[in-house]
Amino acid sequence: MLDANNSDHKSSKLTTVGLCCANSHASCIMEEKTMSDSLTSEMLDYISASPSPFHCVEESARMLQDAGFKEVDEQAEPAKIPAGEGAFIRRSGSLLAYRAGTKAPAESGFRILGAHTDSPNLRIKPRPDVVRSGYRQWGVESYGGVLLATWTDRDLGVSGRVFVRGKDGKPVARLFRCDKPIARIPNLAIHLNRDVNGKGLLLDKQKHLPPIVGLEDVASFTDWLCAEMKVDEVLTWDLGLMDLQAPTIGGIDESFIFSPRLDNQASCFVSLSALLSAQAAEPTQVVVLFDHEEIGSRSHSGAMGAFLSSTLSRIETNYEGSARGGMERAIPNSRLISLDMAHGIHPNYADKHEPNHAPVINAGPVIKEHVEQRYATDGETSAWFKEICREQEVPFQDFVIKTNLGCGSTIGPISASALGVRTIDVGNAMLSMHSIREQAGSKDTAYLKSVLVAALQGS
Repeated sequence: MLDANNSDHKSSKLTTVGLCCANSHASCIMEEKTMSDSLTSEMLDYISASPSPFHCVEESARMLQDAGFKEVDEQAEPAKIPAGEGAFIRRSGSLLAYRAGTKAPAESGFRILGAHTDSPNLRIKPRPDVVRSGYRQWGVESYGGVLLATWTDRDLGVSGRVFVRGKDGKPVARLFRCDKPIARIPNLAIHLNRDVNGKGLLLDKQKHLPPIVGLEDVASFTDWLCAEMKVDEVLTWDLGLMDLQAPTIGGIDESFIFSPRLDNQASCFVSLSALLSAQAAEPTQVVVLFDHEEIGSRSHSGAMGAFLSSTLSRIETNYEGSARGGMERAIPNSRLISLDMAHGIHPNYADKHEPNHAPVINAGPVIKEHVEQRYATDGETSAWFKEICREQEVPFQDFVIKTNLGCGSTIGPISASALGVRTIDVGNAMLSMHSIREQAGSKDTAYLKSVLVAALQGS
């Protein structure tokens, strides 16, 4: 009887402990979900505030300034930044932010996160006014690999930057966004295009993309723009059309994100968020956000330019204890994580993926490899990144393009070639890449951020 009572008591105690553990585990899961949901919401706010690369840089700068990072003028003599403090530099649609390490770069190197601010869209031509069949339209050019059909029958606004005359008479850039549904590219009725569902929607970029903005007697583009900006004259612009539907969390269990510009502003946000969450460490921590990746990075502010290399050199040179040859010594001890969204497997087109290399949404960061270095990953950098994932208890996935398909590329190989820095290409899985509205996972941002924080801190 005594043994039985003891047994019952032990059983009762174990059950109670089990319940406590279960409750604690449930509490941890809820806490993790709350943190993940909060991070996802912040990311959607970031994308909402960033309808163009120029707005993306502005929003990034706001985040950095709120966290105490100081803006540095590229032309000014750079001040020495004390260890643990941060600064940033803007250049057009690009931005570089860094936190000074506790040791000189020559000793501990750089930990660099790279992404890009631009997304495929339709850009407004310098002389955009077109009048046809009683309608006023705007001439547009396709920027990057636009999934054109997705831009039809959408409510479209305008965003970017406009150059006007400053008080001194010289051109000055001003951000511009119009969130009113002023433009639309209407589809042709199926009655007049009977084969569209069988043969697909075929769009001639010159003939079929100009949006309708009004009847022929409405204001010209420049008159409309002057009125919207309340100025007498506009000089030039870098403007594009934008989707007006707000980003949102979706799916029955809220597993998904539906949003414009996930490629690649989602990577911009998680990079910045990781930098702001990381603790100061021996390496100098860097986030660089480039413009023009979608069109090959060939610009003064793109990854093929000298923006990254020259800025890193300036950081190293102005570091306390900097010595001759410091940059050359810093690079071998540096790592660069090139962040760009990855191709998740599509259940309706599963045969488009390489077997055993089919990433799934919400299953952790995707490591992208290509034998011809369209992605910069190699065995060394892959092993380094996977080890960080294991330390952070974050799942990871591998992606290789199907052998009979062409492979895209990223800023990774460009930066690796220019700097000689060991580089890996990574991204979160997504669907509808290069559509006006894309889809990703609501959990993946938190997964990736935890790995990036550890990488910045010198893991």
